[in-house]
Amino acid sequence: MTRKKYEKPLGVDLPFDEALERFAQTEKSELDREVVTSRTAPDLIKDLLTSFEKAAHHDDQGEYWLARELYPLLGYKSWQKFEPVIDKAKKACDGVGESTENHFIHVDEMVPIGSGAQRTQPDLELTRFACYLIAQNGDPTRRPEIAAAQTYFAVQTQRQEQADQAADEPLSLSEDERRVLARDELKAHNKSLAGAAKSVGVKTPVEYAVFQNHGYKGLYAGLDRRGIQRRKKLSEKQDILDHMPSAELAANLFRATQTEEQLNKLREQGKTGKDLANRTHHAIGAKVRETIKSIGGTMPEDYPAVDHVKEARKRIKAGETKKLDKKG
Repeated sequence: MTRKKYEKPLGVDLPFDEALERFAQTEKSELDREVVTSRTAPDLIKDLLTSFEKAAHHDDQGEYWLARELYPLLGYKSWQKFEPVIDKAKKACDGVGESTENHFIHVDEMVPIGSGAQRTQPDLELTRFACYLIAQNGDPTRRPEIAAAQTYFAVQTQRQEQADQAADEPLSLSEDERRVLARDELKAHNKSLAGAAKSVGVKTPVEYAVFQNHGYKGLYAGLDRRGIQRRKKLSEKQDILDHMPSAELAANLFRATQTEEQLNKLREQGKTGKDLANRTHHAIGAKVRETIKSIGGTMPEDYPAVDHVKEARKRIKAGETKKLDKKG
């Protein structure tokens, strides 16, 4: 099998350290500062940037990373603990209609075992897209390297979409594929977020709805769920997440993963309470908004609602694609 080649691989336009530096420079309040610096320590950012880019290999088919070289960079101590993350990433790849054989290529390499003897060790050649999927399916609550990688790809994805639209060039994935991938990821992370919120004191469905609205208000400049529905001309029964384009979903995915991480840290520190959870969610939503603004991205509320994500799934199954609306 051959690696799938992208003319413009995900994340080539904005250097890793510049993207994260812009994110970190938006600190203001004490809570915001805790949210940012707890997961983007300068040494971690610099080390991850340098290590990730240096680990890239190149041949006549383009760039690739070896999974056994990648897993320690992402904070995993053993290959056995990393394999389940690869399996999840492969499922996500299949979920958007991409062939895992094009992005996760099995290879065998010979490694020394002493006394001049060697044995065969299985490995994987990973595309940049595969690395993105692995980062999204890793655990940021226990591994700050995963959190940093998620920050990188979230910022890079929107930056890449802006560049692709400006250049009128096709995306690496269709908009439908991006939507389905992001929606599925967000659905899974929202379940984890609900668990994290419950662990710090958000107990009832009503309290959780309030908690979610605090995150939306931070990200959408004061708009709660119903306000977003009105802005996008959706009915009260329509789920706003099901009608978001991929870039808007990416912003909400970033908000959810980072809030989950911060709530888990607060719990470990013995800090609980629904008010604290609400403030934390709002602060992170606002921080993501500032990040989007700092890179010249489209504000989430300015994206028009699109058709239900189930229609995107149907088009993918039918072999159809849908490019980003340049007005979005």
